Amino acid sequence: MTRDELETRKRAVPVSELEKLIASSSHEGKPFNEALVRPGLSVIAEHKRRSPSAGEIRAGSTVSEIVQAYERGGAAALSVLTDEKNFGGTIADLDEARAASGLPILAKNFHIDPYQLYESAAHGADAILIVVASVSERRLRELYDEAHSLDLDVLVEVHNEEELEQAFEIDADVIGINNRDLATFEIDVETTFELMADIPTGITIVAESGIANMDQIMRLDDAGVDAVLIGQALMSSPDVEEACRAFSRVDED
Repeated sequence: MTRDELETRKRAVPVSELEKLIASSSHEGKPFNEALVRPGLSVIAEHKRRSPSAGEIRAGSTVSEIVQAYERGGAAALSVLTDEKNFGGTIADLDEARAASGLPILAKNFHIDPYQLYESAAHGADAILIVVASVSERRLRELYDEAHSLDLDVLVEVHNEEELEQAFEIDADVIGINNRDLATFEIDVETTFELMADIPTGITIVAESGIANMDQIMRLDDAGVDAVLIGQALMSSPDVEEACRAFSRVDED
């Protein structure tokens, strides 16, 4: 979201209106973090309309049918991409997911301004993503604290040791390791294994990007990763529910 787009949204729906929506909402927050630390490797199943690399994914599907399939397939939580420029998502996708599912929902966007946190909370999010690489250290702390004041859990995303240190400085309790280098878009799942070695016990670890087969799932589980965030591999599968069931290993329980 550009600054101009953000200012337009603020004028259209000021924070005061979002605060009223939050106060009047009947939605009881779902504990996102708790959902990720249940026994076994938890799956955060993502609704993703398109990507810069793959283009449109699963044309003609609705948010409701996808997230309900994820829930039936054993997902522990949902991720809903609300970034329109890069992924074709909107805040309305968050509303539709909230109405269709009782699972905890992560609002996935490049959150760079506190306004976006209020917007996500007002539309039913239980957690938000903050990408360390997209904000200053000062703004990282500001967004993290503001999110918690709104009873939102925070997935703090890192890709390298420097960003991991910044996550430690704000006492992040859920850290997502993005296997995709946002500068080159190259993906290497080994990034998770390298960085998680430096993460103390007690912090929830989420592996993101490039997870597409059961061998990876087994390795990540054996290494002690708490959850995986999977979007494209699920959205592009012939049967979304069965793919989610396989990654969640529901039939093994």
